[in-house]
Order: sequence, then structure tokens, then C-alpha cells
Amino acid sequence: MANKLMTAKEVVASIKDGMTIGIGGWGPRRKPMALVRELLRSPVKDLTVVAYGGADVGMLCAAGKVKKLVFAFVSLDFIPLEPYFRKARQSGEIEVMEIDEGHMVLGLKAAGMRIPYIPTRVGLGTDVLKHNNGIKLIESPYDGKEWLAMPAIHLDVALLHVDRADARGVCQIAGPDIYMDDLFARAARNTFVSCDELVESSSFESAEAARLVFWERSETTGVVHLPGGAHPTSCAPLYGFDVKHFKEYVASSKEEGGWSDYQQKYLQCTEQEYLEKVGGMEAIKRLPLPVF
Repeated sequence: MANKLMTAKEVVASIKDGMTIGIGGWGPRRKPMALVRELLRSPVKDLTVVAYGGADVGMLCAAGKVKKLVFAFVSLDFIPLEPYFRKARQSGEIEVMEIDEGHMVLGLKAAGMRIPYIPTRVGLGTDVLKHNNGIKLIESPYDGKEWLAMPAIHLDVALLHVDRADARGVCQIAGPDIYMDDLFARAARNTFVSCDELVESSSFESAEAARLVFWERSETTGVVHLPGGAHPTSCAPLYGFDVKHFKEYVASSKEEGGWSDYQQKYLQCTEQEYLEKVGGMEAIKRLPLPVF
């Protein structure tokens, strides 16, 4: 079987200026933050980012790497609006395609199914059509009614984080929600997955373990073993999100030169040094799981 193990640097080396990048997870939950940090350390720019966004989107906006954002929301949940995204959005620094959460699902599904669009009633009678010239209405050949045609959201690359994976690309999500990660995996030309635990393939042989695998290993291009790789977001049931760290991050957005200070402290270092600065894996594993 193919060995798909890679380093974060090798993943980012495959990402080129102008690509469309899908980032899995949901707000402050199970984001591939170690891969995002590696991307932030790189010179890559002019990205189109597709995400149910959190600090991943905010940091990429703050670093000036986002040309266009396709999103349904960008939130830290307990902090409703991600601060660096808010700055970029209000200043008009980025192009946007702002859609409903359901539209994102349909767009990713269409890409994974290799079809140009999926018809839906979602968005009819709203300003989604007014503010998105790329979304069209079509007439049904069956009932003569008009439907919104949600176009496929094709991804050059998807970045995901999972609880555990093997070297073949089998990925397991043990938390209570897989969010839309399976859709991101199938919508992308290349899917790179970071994992907290790298395990032997035999770990997936039981029925209980197999039920936690949500896409085929053929959809996984590369696997990166990165313990704590979702921090400061959560990776249930292994650890929750780091409220203290998020508050420090949000506070930096209100200070002159705050992003530069945050970047110097947490990004201009190796991933191992980052983990040490946030207290190490023992501290991360003690972070309480979110209850909502």
C-alpha cells in the first residue's frame, strides 16, 4: 500500500499562488491550524479560501494571503465575529462570495459529484442572488418553476485535521460532528490531512473504528502527523479549544502592531516551539471540551 506520510513543509510546497484552498473544521473546532501556520510561514499569496471560517481565515486575512473568500460565516463562537476577518471585510481588502451554510454544502457536493451545479430552493427570495452574480436561477424541466442553481465549489487543495490516521490515508474522526470534512475531501484535487495520532492500519479493523471513517483513503493525498495540530481550536474528544489563547489573539487585533506581535510570538518559530509556548501537549489535553 502507498505510504502517504508527508511533512507540513511538503504540503505547503505543493500550494501555489492563486490556488483555491478549502479548510475543514467549523469556527473554533477541529481546524488544521498547524498546516495553516505552516502556510502563514510561506510566501504563498492571492489565495481563494473556502471555509466555515474561524481563526484560520482571520490569520490568513491578517497576513494578506487571501484574495477571495467563499464563506457562510467566520466566527469563534463565544466571540461572534472573527476580528481580523472583520477588519479585512469592512475595509474591502478581500473579494467575497457570502453564501448560506446550506449553499456551501451543495457547492462542495456538486464538486465532489463532478457536476456543474445542484438546484435548490435555498436562497430564493433573499439577497444571496443580489450579492452573488455567479449564482443563477434555472427553470425546472419538470414543473416550470425557477430554482437557484448552486455552482460547484471546486478546490485545488483541501486542508483537514482528524483525530487519527494511518500512513495509507485512512482517517478517523471520533468527535460528535464531522462538520463538512468529507465534502471538502471529495471536492478537492488534493486533500492533505493532519492528525493528532498516527496509528497502524489494524486500528481500523473493528466495526466500531470503521464507522468513524468518513471518506475513502483514495481521497487522501497526504498525511502529516501533528500532535496538537488543531490548537487553539478543539479536537474532540482529545481536547477542547483554548479560550485563553483565543482571548490573547483577539486582544492583539485591538492593539497597534498587534498582528505583528502575535506573528512574531507564535508563527515565527517551529511547530514544536509553538507547542512549547502554549504549554505543551499535556496542557492542550487538559483543555475542557466545548459543550455546545
